[in-house]
Amino acid sequence: MMKAGREFSAFYRAADGSELPLLVYEPADGTPPRAGIVLFHGGALREGTPDGLAPHCRELASRGILAVSAGYRLLGRGAVSIDDCLADVRRAVEQFGRLAASRGLEARHLVAGGSSAGAHLAMLAAMTPSSTAPEFGVAALVALNPAGLNLGAFETDAQHRLAQQIGIAEGKLTEYSLIEHVRPGLPPMQIHHGTRDEVEPIDSVRQFRDAMVRSGNECTLLEYEHAEHGFHYPDSSRHFDDVIQATARFILGRTATT
Repeated sequence: MMKAGREFSAFYRAADGSELPLLVYEPADGTPPRAGIVLFHGGALREGTPDGLAPHCRELASRGILAVSAGYRLLGRGAVSIDDCLADVRRAVEQFGRLAASRGLEARHLVAGGSSAGAHLAMLAAMTPSSTAPEFGVAALVALNPAGLNLGAFETDAQHRLAQQIGIAEGKLTEYSLIEHVRPGLPPMQIHHGTRDEVEPIDSVRQFRDAMVRSGNECTLLEYEHAEHGFHYPDSSRHFDDVIQATARFILGRTATT
């Protein structure tokens, strides 16, 4: 394994013009990155910071990967709805792409992902190209205990409450449900999920994986027995090293420069 390299903070401009952070972790000085990943933190769209995924980025950088942890506006703190968060994720990926290009990496070498709500945002952005950004600019996705895979499975009252919480109109929630956007030709995905996840039941994740495979997409689900939501952080789980190793193998196996 390589040594960790340079770490620094940068910014990108959010959809409302404000500046949001990019925490950048590079391989050891003089070592060109073999691939790149941008990650988005969890926190139910209301909490969390890019620092939460700094340990993951630092470890991935030590394996030759340009790793970035990006912020986005949170509900009640600059974002009115999930659409604002999603717009920021698209912009962050664009800025990440420019940063990666300056290190010799093209879009085919890049991955996006995140944890929980951040994973949901990254996946949704990749699965639903917008009119302003038709190409998401990455070749694959990594999701750590993602949320929002099958929102249509919620009871009606729960759907109404969640729609209000994320600032969208009643009846629109399933438009943000990842399983509704499965189609052929999506990027390869690697999902890490605990079998006792209390936020997104493992059965919903399995259903999503199966739908992806039926549509001809590559979607690998790595299940962690008895693990709960947030199991992948280094201070709360014995699974951190396993997650990092599997993530690095996936990134380098599909996107690495030769």
